[in-house]
Amino acid sequence: METPYDWLTVMTFAGLIVLFLQRSQGEPRDHLWQYLIAAIGCAATNFLGNEALKSGEMLLHAGAIALFAATIAFIWRVLQPFSQG
Repeated sequence: METPYDWLTVMTFAGLIVLFLQRSQGEPRDHLWQYLIAAIGCAATNFLGNEALKSGEMLLHAGAIALFAATIAFIWRVLQPFSQG
């Protein structure tokens, strides 16, 4: 836990864990593969971001930020963490 990318992706992943545990009670409405996609997005964001910090390459920073935004959009749109029901 040394970089901002570490903190950001671990917090997002922790939120995914809480959402998964909360949704595992009762009637299933999500599939496990949906959480896997979001987790891989977090891992890839962390990798790209850390590589960007090592190399100083701005294109990698842009890729990491874009991938993180896509991961958050996926979570928001597909997993719908704040929906009732």
